[in-house]
Amino acid sequence: MRITLHVWRQKNSTDTGGMKEYTVDGVSEDMSFLEMLDLVNENLINEGKEPIAFDHDCREGICGTCSLMINGIAHGPDAAITTCQLHMRSFKDGDAIHIEPWRSLAFPVVRDLVVDRSSFDRIVQAGGYVSINAGAAQDANCLPIPKPDSDTSMDAAACIGCGACVASCPNGSAMLFVSAKIGHLAHLPQGQPERYKRARDMVAQMDAEGFGACSNHYECEAVCPKEIPVKFIAKMNRDFFKATMCSES
Repeated sequence: MRITLHVWRQKNSTDTGGMKEYTVDGVSEDMSFLEMLDLVNENLINEGKEPIAFDHDCREGICGTCSLMINGIAHGPDAAITTCQLHMRSFKDGDAIHIEPWRSLAFPVVRDLVVDRSSFDRIVQAGGYVSINAGAAQDANCLPIPKPDSDTSMDAAACIGCGACVASCPNGSAMLFVSAKIGHLAHLPQGQPERYKRARDMVAQMDAEGFGACSNHYECEAVCPKEIPVKFIAKMNRDFFKATMCSES
């Protein structure tokens, strides 16, 4: 296939940046999207030009690093996958593809398609953990947990922190991410002692990072590669409301 790419290029965080056009030949429909970008970079290096910077790690849909807006859609046109799981068979010969980084004030562009998502790390550091003595592994295995609760907890734990929810939300809201991290522990016995403090602290950090508020567009759910539902946002809101009524817990 022959593909025309319109790629966002930005030298550093202070550069204004802009779209650059590249034409790439010999694209196989069996290539992943990142393998196609590898081919583009090989050509650029052979021409003595600067390659396109983009994030990637596992390339197995696990780490959430491969964060790209492809034709205006987070992770591309296919549902419930990350960019590394997107294959070029989803496009046609002669297609023009626009590639941009995540767009959010809380995700500043570092270079080209790479953004700084350390704001997510700071939200988790604010309370996305269990600090009490919860025992060893065998203790957890002995705790009876209703299957609906364990299933719901696992659904929330599926979040890989890619940031697609933020990039797709017109308000740049991180509430799906934060609610998944809160919901994961809120449905387990080990997470109960700090449940409301966790909600209060993580929401406060989310606001401090400059993320917007949820206004029920549901774009976050539509683009989430792990299909995390917005019901977790409602659960988080309930916990946060209860947290405002509690002085210590």
